[in-house]
Amino acid sequence: MKKSEVFLSIEINQLSELSSAATLILNACKDYKIFALHGEMGAGKTTFARVFCEILGSKDWVSSPSFSIVNEYDYVNNEGRGKIYHFDLYRLGSLEEALQMGILSYLESGDYCLIEWPELMSELLPEDTIKISFTAMENESRKLQVVPFFSQL
Repeated sequence: MKKSEVFLSIEINQLSELSSAATLILNACKDYKIFALHGEMGAGKTTFARVFCEILGSKDWVSSPSFSIVNEYDYVNNEGRGKIYHFDLYRLGSLEEALQMGILSYLESGDYCLIEWPELMSELLPEDTIKISFTAMENESRKLQVVPFFSQL
């Protein structure tokens, strides 16, 4: 991936199309495990995380980790089994809080990490983090832009 380019730009007309968008992203980014999910409240980040986990093979109930900060899901698929860590950092007040909760251990685990509201800890994210920007448009339509984290939208 080039540092300054949008890798994928996907427009969906309704949330039911999110599954095919998540499959496309997962297949295109199969060598990456950390995904920073950017977007306004209600843009579809948690719904995307739910679909992403299902595609990976998780049977766990995926919900917003707003109060727990991180939820852990198991998955099993043809390539093996593993963990998915789903973060919602909206309520964290400082980078220090993220460090105290052990965020670096999760990032270094080699497991999938889906991070909503990652702005607080952007300096801790590895260079190969994939950034997905969600933009809510008219009705249920959404625009998803996928870029390497270190580039700009």
